Amino acid sequence: MNPAALDEFLRAPRIAYFSMEIALESGIPTYSGGLGVLAGDTMRSAADLELPLVGVTLASRAGYFRQEIDSAGRQIEHPSLWNPAERAVPLPAKIAVHVDGRDVWIASWLYVITSHIGGSIPVLLLDTDLAENDAEDRHITDVLYGGDAEYRLTQEIVLGIGGVRMLRALGFRIERYHLNEGHAALLCLALLRRTRWTERPGEHAQALLYNVDEVRGLCAFTTHTPVEAGHDKFSYEVAERLLGRWKDMALLRELGGEQHLNMSLLALNLSGYVNGVARSHAEQSRLMFPGYRVHAVSNGAHPLTWTASGFREVYDRHFPHWCHEPEVLGHIDTVENAELWAAHAVARGALRDFVHNRCKVLLSDNVFTLCFARRMTGYKRPDLLFSDLDRLRRIAAVHPLQIVIAGKAHPHDVEGKRLIEILHRHIADLQPDLPAAYLPDYDMDMAKLMVAGADAWLNTPLPPLEASGTSGMKAAFNGVPSISVLDGWWIEGCIEGVTGWGIGSAQDAASSHGTILYDKLERQVLPLFYGDRSGWMKVMKGAIRHNAAMFNSHRMMRRYATDAYLHRA
Repeated sequence: MNPAALDEFLRAPRIAYFSMEIALESGIPTYSGGLGVLAGDTMRSAADLELPLVGVTLASRAGYFRQEIDSAGRQIEHPSLWNPAERAVPLPAKIAVHVDGRDVWIASWLYVITSHIGGSIPVLLLDTDLAENDAEDRHITDVLYGGDAEYRLTQEIVLGIGGVRMLRALGFRIERYHLNEGHAALLCLALLRRTRWTERPGEHAQALLYNVDEVRGLCAFTTHTPVEAGHDKFSYEVAERLLGRWKDMALLRELGGEQHLNMSLLALNLSGYVNGVARSHAEQSRLMFPGYRVHAVSNGAHPLTWTASGFREVYDRHFPHWCHEPEVLGHIDTVENAELWAAHAVARGALRDFVHNRCKVLLSDNVFTLCFARRMTGYKRPDLLFSDLDRLRRIAAVHPLQIVIAGKAHPHDVEGKRLIEILHRHIADLQPDLPAAYLPDYDMDMAKLMVAGADAWLNTPLPPLEASGTSGMKAAFNGVPSISVLDGWWIEGCIEGVTGWGIGSAQDAASSHGTILYDKLERQVLPLFYGDRSGWMKVMKGAIRHNAAMFNSHRMMRRYATDAYLHRA
């Protein structure tokens, strides 16, 4: 018998959206960064648009991690514990998956995402912290992206195979499965079933036939990274041992790769619809996986979530339906500059106060603020802005500049953690010529302050390694233009001098990007900000008119609904 909280979600068929991480809200640590935040925005837009989705993820009781930065700039990780019982409803069903010769029992929690306009979406949080399990298995769903390869594959068994079984046990009718990255690929194995035996031509042995085409017709796969390390791979020795009752390893090798089990390849082979998250990323994915048809659905940010209160009030006054139809923000030119600048001033003040409280760094009200925040790892090049400290000082001496940075490095990313230390040294070296702050323990609430309180948003990835990026999209809702390397979504979003400024082109060497960034700041961005307020307001409006109106998760979900969910292979 289902609890009343679940009943309303069982009346009609749904799309099951599987993701290792989903950012439900800032205080629930079931996300690590952009992938999880995008998944949360997906759920929030589905609620706004009343699309029949159900999210499936892990409870992640110990979260990703809470970040501390010591006096030397070193990252220290602490568990980010939370209790699902305080924020979600326990569901009555329990199911088991077979792992390494034993049954692992799984329960689930119901978290409901409710739209401000009335829609709601259920999210299932899978949890192995049960008395039926031994001590080790109770911790499978604790740490997001934690442990070794065996721990990760066990988590993916729980997510994919366990998630499908849980949906069935709870009574959900699923029309389509959406895999948000390859972590969920094992759900495809859960959908496979034997149909009959057949004789192989010229052989005496018999082979199993499976409903592969049927599974492809049920599954859509979104790949999120052109970085090779971002695609999970497991040895078949470990896979065969952990998967246990899945005996047809020949089929698994055929679908997942001969040398090792590549979860992205498994998803590609068992999904009838595949997409990248920007046009350029779709092109890179076709090169990475030749022979596969990869569509492009560019990412977007959730309008209400990422728009600061002052801008919400402006939009509500002038465009009452903007939260449902963000494209109406294309008419932003009808709003007076003074009204927009007043909203921006409030957001800048909120960021200034937060930085002072958190870091004891005093930012100025009237100084240009440049913000950079994302996962700290090598290809993101967070140190590019500091590649020539002497020139940065000279620029700031003419046009004052202040910098705010935030971001976590994965606990196993040695280079990313080293970059955080380097950034802290650069910040210290620049004092007192250029105020700068590194905010520890980056989360959604901090991101909201930064994308609204910045004067410009910086992104400096090494192309073509940025699949999409969404932080600049969030900034655009607050009239904040981007200064970004032309990669990922920014190739589509950049109109030079209108929505922001591009760093580099296909013809520019990556080694020149630091010089190009300094040139843009010194000769275009800062002179415009300080010398031509009307011209700066045009760029702020350009970011809203072109980028907020286009790169939002409502447009993204409407595309998924028509192209992926209604599509049949």
